[in-house]
Amino acid sequence: MAVRKIKPVTPGQRNKIISAFDTITGTKPEKSLLLPLKKSGGRNVNGHRTMRYIGGGHKRMYRLIDFRREKDGVQATVKSIEYDPNRSSRIALVAYEDGEKRYIIAPAGLQTGQVIMSGKNASPEIGNTMFLSDIPLGTIVHNIELKPGKGAAMARSAGTYAQLSAREGKYATIKLPSGEIRMVLVSCRATIGAVSNPDHNLEKSGKAGRSRWKGRRPRVRGVVMNPVDHPMGGGEGRASGGHPRSRNGMPAKGYKTRDIKKYSAKHILERRKK
Repeated sequence: MAVRKIKPVTPGQRNKIISAFDTITGTKPEKSLLLPLKKSGGRNVNGHRTMRYIGGGHKRMYRLIDFRREKDGVQATVKSIEYDPNRSSRIALVAYEDGEKRYIIAPAGLQTGQVIMSGKNASPEIGNTMFLSDIPLGTIVHNIELKPGKGAAMARSAGTYAQLSAREGKYATIKLPSGEIRMVLVSCRATIGAVSNPDHNLEKSGKAGRSRWKGRRPRVRGVVMNPVDHPMGGGEGRASGGHPRSRNGMPAKGYKTRDIKKYSAKHILERRKK
């Protein structure tokens, strides 16, 4: 999987770097796994704008992704690797032996025609989903559950992975992509391998219009606003704006916002690196 630098025929293509899409084998999505995706434009139920800088964008259909992988003991064959406009990673269309089709997050290295499986009888190979109690220590995993049966919640974006480092009692210790080390119940599931499209962070849009295609409107810096509009606004000339903070006064860049009494705080052994 690689990126492609465009020849600068136009100004917008001079700094454009996009994915090569070389691993994609399917062009048309599976109709039975599509849902309409309605956009809010940042408006609430009353039509009032509650989020700024949202609006426009290309129409999309949502692909139903199987984050639970609870179909144990049934082999599935990878039919195609596809592009998903709703996420940074690639998705894989798999067909089970009983005829059911599902989309899953495609791990790096997953090939068309490969057979995958989930459950107690699965082996620790790329694409297989297993319980943390059965995965060998040191294995690279993604799509990790936080609660048994709830579905994958951690390490789902392009190129991310976590490492199973230890097991003790009913908890497994996992090192997450952020550097955080936390305990997860061994009855939770995880998928073997890293997420596909690891070069996603190297991509560059090249022009503002590509952000508009994604539904992102221009973002205005707080420093250039008036004092009535932002805590960092106002001042004569090009003022720096004082301490960095959000529009409602919440400090940024180092201010901890996590609740120390949160129920899951006891499961975090080491916080993520700054």
